[in-house]
Amino acid sequence: MQPRHDLYAFIHKGLRAFMAHTLVRVGRMDPHDPAEVAEVSAEVRALMDICAGHVEHENTVVHRAMEARRPGSSQGIADDHVAHARTIGDLRAMVDAVPGDDAAARALYRALNAFVAHNLEHMAVEESEHNAVLWETHSDEELRALEHEIHAGITPGQMQVGLRWMLPHMNPGERAAMLRGMRQGAPAEVFEGVLGLVRPLLGGRDWRKLTLALGL
Repeated sequence: MQPRHDLYAFIHKGLRAFMAHTLVRVGRMDPHDPAEVAEVSAEVRALMDICAGHVEHENTVVHRAMEARRPGSSQGIADDHVAHARTIGDLRAMVDAVPGDDAAARALYRALNAFVAHNLEHMAVEESEHNAVLWETHSDEELRALEHEIHAGITPGQMQVGLRWMLPHMNPGERAAMLRGMRQGAPAEVFEGVLGLVRPLLGGRDWRKLTLALGL
């Protein structure tokens, strides 16, 4: 059977990669090294920003569509989103306490670990239960329209961060398909900019596969 359009697949790959990377960085961070603290803190804040934006897009676009055709189908995950918003605020505040404080660094690491662990379970539910509802109630064309609505609400800066974490962590076929679509639908300079963004993030083998797939 032809696979259905999956709203969650690529952004969730990016989020998982970003979360894992940031959790490891926080665990290794020296709270007495101001430059390292500043760098890792910026990564935590960027992760919180993309998580908050992702929650907002799901609430306002995906959950709205689900509730319109299957009332109550998004409620459990919507409740999770309320808790995630609180935790995101807490983590942002905890970052500010880290400089020079070993206990604060440990507390941030433990709290971020709990946040990541819950999000991994949360995303698995969305990919199984929410996709089941979306595929039963929407055509692939309608799902792509929802995806375009989400993209229209993303700033260029947010899109750059999202692509930086999604593209390197897709498989070669997914990566090539996304970039083919971008080459067809975006200005040439945007496409070239994305290639420039992803090139340093791919190993030689993945870059060769991509250039062959795109005919570069």
